[in-house]
Amino acid sequence: MKIAPMLLAQLEREVPATRKAIERVPAGKNEWKPHPKSMALGYLSVLIAMMPSWIEKMVEREYLDLGAGGAPPTGNLLEIFDRSVDAARRALSATSDEHLMKPWQLRVGGKVVDEKPRYAMIADTFCHLAHHRGQLTVYLRLNDVAVPSIYGPTADEGWG
Repeated sequence: MKIAPMLLAQLEREVPATRKAIERVPAGKNEWKPHPKSMALGYLSVLIAMMPSWIEKMVEREYLDLGAGGAPPTGNLLEIFDRSVDAARRALSATSDEHLMKPWQLRVGGKVVDEKPRYAMIADTFCHLAHHRGQLTVYLRLNDVAVPSIYGPTADEGWG
């Protein structure tokens, strides 16, 4: 089986659940944190919304430097998410398995903190997305927002 179509299929499986969680982010609570060491709700939400765009970077660039700065995307969370997913879809649809086997680097301030084949980094991104999406569902619960079903029912929803 080809790698790119498998990754694209995984993306498509993650999109509906991620969208449901993003749709429920309460307005006016961007600075809210469950603990002083936690990420703010607004930052976490934007991170989740833009995370699929990392896939495009893994396909089209040789590395990403998280220490390079840059402004986070602005606008409606669902619009950011849709643009991010579209970029990931385009990149995965246009790449080859041979390219996905090539190494890719994650850097922080110029220092390489991880290097793996592109396909492995993309797979890690799906795990990272699931982690932060789970974190977001805790934030939703703590703000009395109904938690959507993702991989199974929640106290608020059935199989959705």
